[in-house]
Amino acid sequence: MAPGRADPYLANRFSVALELDGIHEANFAEVTGLVVETEVEERHEGGLNQYAHRLPKGSKVANIVLKRGLTDSDRLWNWHQQMVGGTVEKKDLSIVLLDSEGEERWRWNVTGAFPVKWTGPDLKADASAVAIETLELVHHGISKG
Repeated sequence: MAPGRADPYLANRFSVALELDGIHEANFAEVTGLVVETEVEERHEGGLNQYAHRLPKGSKVANIVLKRGLTDSDRLWNWHQQMVGGTVEKKDLSIVLLDSEGEERWRWNVTGAFPVKWTGPDLKADASAVAIETLELVHHGISKG
């Protein structure tokens, strides 16, 4: 890379550090939901017709969705089943973006996450695709690590 040149990082090099029962779960094929949005409220001022004042109300985060190939590990399933049974077990996790050499470049720390949806694979006799499981998490926020 030339000096002063800042190439963007590729979105296909990442890892997810998720601790469940003291064991590291990783190798997710897709992560979505890294979203923090600030809501605004419009206020109109009498006699001012050119624009409305837009004031920040608060911020909200989107659910994070993790997808990976289904394996013999049933930790994600069990975590979700605890939730279904009424036991909320919140976890902290990190989503790490790597550069082309495999070095960490960005880290998003997610706090207080717990599963709200587990989706199993689509099973088709005429397909040869990898069986994918999906876990959707709600959380208390994202920070840059």
